Amino acid sequence: MNSDILTIIQTNMSSFSKGQKLIAKYILEFYDKAAFMTASRLGKTVGVSESTVVRFAVELGYVGYPSMQKALQAMILNRLTSVQRIEVTNDRIGDQDVVSMVLQADIDKIRMTNEALDRAAFDAAVEAITKAENIYILGVRSSASLANFLGFYLNYMFDNVRLVTKSGTGSVFEQIVRVGPRDVVIGISFPRYSSSTIKGIQFCRDMGATVIGLTDAKDSPVGQCSHHVLVAKSDMVSLVDSLVAPLSMINALVVATAQRREKELANTLNKLERIWDEYEVYEKVTN
Repeated sequence: MNSDILTIIQTNMSSFSKGQKLIAKYILEFYDKAAFMTASRLGKTVGVSESTVVRFAVELGYVGYPSMQKALQAMILNRLTSVQRIEVTNDRIGDQDVVSMVLQADIDKIRMTNEALDRAAFDAAVEAITKAENIYILGVRSSASLANFLGFYLNYMFDNVRLVTKSGTGSVFEQIVRVGPRDVVIGISFPRYSSSTIKGIQFCRDMGATVIGLTDAKDSPVGQCSHHVLVAKSDMVSLVDSLVAPLSMINALVVATAQRREKELANTLNKLERIWDEYEVYEKVTN
């Protein structure tokens, strides 16, 4: 289904029954809240039965209510303002324990990421990184923390890592202007997607570089610009982006790359251990 679900609802409004029109009007006005309601709760909110809500979803062309709900969530993920995110989060949590709910949501994201991971794409990404002339890691705003973490560890293995974390399209282009066909660019972006990241990795692809995208879906703006897409679930709608699953994916990427660069990594770390010890970089803890 290619059309926006809200457009589909508006187009078919005249053909709906009285109960279906109540559902449709509520979704059009409060789509940010409706997307996270069960069929039963949506029905109670607008004053119709749960079965009417299910039939409404089928009427729109979806297999069932969960399918329609998923379409709504996908549509709004990049539309919600920070204020709307807070409102939706508070509405979903209600009287539940915040810590338990957030931790369980993160656990679920890691599980889903593991189940959906394209192993071939992951292996191809590791191979491309190990053979790259230069490795650009592009991640701005909240994704900058992920880019910095990945860059920190790849710097132990390579001397050609270039970190691009400054916001602003102009600033990004200034840092990637020399990218070429023998380079790899790792673009990191999750909803709400940064336009400077998207434009940056598209430029790198146009310049012949191999683009590895770390994002929430293959058909996301980053996924569409990438040769290899690593999908990590992060669709927690709240003021704070859920970066637990993306961070786990980066951990896996670092470990897999370290296996390929074991000798070089060991040499570097042996030198660093001597330096760290000589200059007392770390506290020596005695039990």
